[in-house]
Amino acid sequence: MTATFRSSQTVSALDPSKPHIVLVGLSGSGKSTVGALVAQKLGRTFLDFDAEIERREGMPIVQIFGERGEAGFRLLEHKLTEELKDLGNMVLAPGGGWIADASNVSILRPPAVFVYLRVRPETALKRLTGVAGGRPLLNRPDPLGELTKLFEARRGAYQASDHEIGAELLTPQQVTDQIVAKVSGK
Repeated sequence: MTATFRSSQTVSALDPSKPHIVLVGLSGSGKSTVGALVAQKLGRTFLDFDAEIERREGMPIVQIFGERGEAGFRLLEHKLTEELKDLGNMVLAPGGGWIADASNVSILRPPAVFVYLRVRPETALKRLTGVAGGRPLLNRPDPLGELTKLFEARRGAYQASDHEIGAELLTPQQVTDQIVAKVSGK
C-alpha cells in the first residue's frame, strides 16, 4: 500500500514495524508545532490531520463544519485514521476531538504510542487567540466556556495516553525533547 499524504513532510519510510506516535490534547496544546519538531528529530514523517483533511476536501475545516457539521468532519477524521492503521513510523497530530471517538483510538492502539500534551483551557485559548475563528467549536460567544467543557469531556481519554507532558510553561523545543526522551526510553 502506498500512502499519499501530501500535506505531510515525508522524511522516512512508512514502516509498519515502528509504531506511530500520536499527539493528543486540546486545540492549542501544541500538537502541530511539536509534532513537526518531533518528527524531524526522530527522522519520521509528520501528519497533521486537519491540514490533510483540508487538502483532500479542498476547503478549510470551518467550511467543512459549516457544510457537513461536526459529524461530517469526524467521519473524515475516522477514514484518515483507518488509512493509517497498517502504516507506521509517523508522528500524528489529530484534532483535539479525535480522541473522543474511542474507535479512532482502537484503530491505532496498540501499537501506537499516545502522548498527551497537557495544557489548561485558559492557556489553550491564549495560544489560539487570533485563530479561534478557524476552530469551529470555539467560534461561539464563550470560547473559554466551550474549551473548558471540551476539556472536561475529553480529560479521561487524554489521560489514558501512554505518556503525559505538562506543556503549559515549556517551549516547543522543551516539549519535543521530553517526548523524544519518553518514546526512546531515555
